[in-house]
Amino acid sequence: MGTMNLLFNLTTLIYLLASICYLLAMLGKRPQAARTGRWVLLAGVVLHAACFAVRHSTTGGAPVTSLHESLSFFAWCLVLLFLLFDLRFRLSVMGAFAGPLAFLLMLGSAVSPDVVVQLNPMLRSWLFPVHIVFAFFGNAAFALAFGAGVMYLVQDRMLKSKRFTRIYQLLPSLGTLDKVNYTCLSVGFPLMTLGIISGAFWANTAWGAYWSWDPKETWALITWFLYAALLHGRLTIGWRGRKAAIFSIIGFLFLLFTFLGVNLLLDGQHTFEAFAQL
Repeated sequence: MGTMNLLFNLTTLIYLLASICYLLAMLGKRPQAARTGRWVLLAGVVLHAACFAVRHSTTGGAPVTSLHESLSFFAWCLVLLFLLFDLRFRLSVMGAFAGPLAFLLMLGSAVSPDVVVQLNPMLRSWLFPVHIVFAFFGNAAFALAFGAGVMYLVQDRMLKSKRFTRIYQLLPSLGTLDKVNYTCLSVGFPLMTLGIISGAFWANTAWGAYWSWDPKETWALITWFLYAALLHGRLTIGWRGRKAAIFSIIGFLFLLFTFLGVNLLLDGQHTFEAFAQL
């Protein structure tokens, strides 16, 4: 546990340092700080992966069987996906969103009970890690879409009010933010779909039914329909800009409830307690 805790704490510190670099780049107009932040985040991702490797050697299971593990894994998926998107769009300003959010997720993980949960043997299947990888990376893509949507609305409001602040000069164009939003949705929706499908097959092997209308399943389906409506609107009706940004924000709020609210507030087969060995 000592090595695992050390790696976890170092990763949290690195995400904080990267957040500071990106915020300095955005608020202090220091491009070099953004480049530094990118390398610091990359180091954090590698260190974070090492932390998961040590944890896996201890528990033998996927690192999402407790709130502590789930928040940490979400942070890792978010940072890794942001770095990949940054290679494509070179939007260092998004680092001022992804970095602090990852740090907050790590803080939430740090204050959550760090219990090593032995997965119920009934739930052990190769489909479980496949399911969580699709689901968490889909969530990370939607988180980035949420960030792009917020930035779009901020810039759109300043343009309409003709009240420009320093932030306006730092934000990408509305067209670029809308493109980022669409790309994130285009990545996140198939991942979420594959997560639901693989989860259904996993549920059938574990509980003997593909779908049981468990609260987690129900809210995941509601969230899926919201994002499906958004993508349908973009592809067929021509939804762009402000409307797409608002839908991305609403969808992410539903996703957060599906990810956290259902596990903490509602009883069902997907609560963290239900994963424990009987």
